Amino acid sequence: MGLSATVVITTKNRREELASAIKSALKQSCLPEVLVIDDGSTDGTAAMVRNEFPTVRLEHSEVSRGLIVQRNRAAQLASGDIIFSIDDDAEFTSAYIVDQTLKDFDDPRIGAVTIPYFEPRKEKKLRQSAPDSRYVWVTNTFIGTAHALRRDVFLGLGGYRESLFHQGEEGDFAVRLLDAGYVVRLGRAESIKHWESPKRDFRRMDYYGPRNSILFAWQNAPFICLPGNLLATTFNCLRLTFEPARLWTRTCGVIGGYRDCFNVKRQPVRWQTFRLWRELRKCGPQSFEQIVPQLQPTKDIGVVSG
Repeated sequence: MGLSATVVITTKNRREELASAIKSALKQSCLPEVLVIDDGSTDGTAAMVRNEFPTVRLEHSEVSRGLIVQRNRAAQLASGDIIFSIDDDAEFTSAYIVDQTLKDFDDPRIGAVTIPYFEPRKEKKLRQSAPDSRYVWVTNTFIGTAHALRRDVFLGLGGYRESLFHQGEEGDFAVRLLDAGYVVRLGRAESIKHWESPKRDFRRMDYYGPRNSILFAWQNAPFICLPGNLLATTFNCLRLTFEPARLWTRTCGVIGGYRDCFNVKRQPVRWQTFRLWRELRKCGPQSFEQIVPQLQPTKDIGVVSG
């Protein structure tokens, strides 16, 4: 029996964009469960989903709890073996993407698969796709708008760290995934189109990006790597920002990250894991055959039931 799928779309106040995302999910050839998590929308999103898409499973929160919390909630609610995640301002460009991606979970050590995507409003460059479809390629992270995860592994590792609140949760999960003996595979499916809604709050991204980069280093870096990693992260968060307003926001994010280090527990990954993760980030994807000898045995992380 093959793997089953749930397509999760988390949304807030993007009713028009969401409709396109849902339509593309419902056209998938393997007929996945489609689950919409409405994070406290006030623009009639919930009513639109109920009226126009009665077959879609809708979970509406009266109070906004944030994207990361809602994605964790979606994993608890989903019925599929594999959770597909797309943003509400994205859409599948083909009816076969879910089915194609399910076939990429052909080894039990593959914990996540990226889905290629492009952004028409930007440079239209195809991102996170396998460089050669004949091989299995391992990468260091995935993008939230276009990826798939093994639900049991995701829940067994505790899901995303909710202290991050917004942004950066994927990289944090990916390094923990690697430490548990699983990898992120670059996908071979057709692409997702990510429109990047103009409603996005880039000021919030400027704050939480640096903040969560500091928290990533604090929570994951082994002690021997921690001081240098924190210094390098601080420098990299600020060095390319010359606009005064953005520099101030990002500086506040860095300060907020150091402040919040006192509120979260350090759970560093093994040194070998951190070294391998940094190598993948710096040098790019490597073949699965190269990575396997460096992997830790998969942890018995158990399965958390929904």
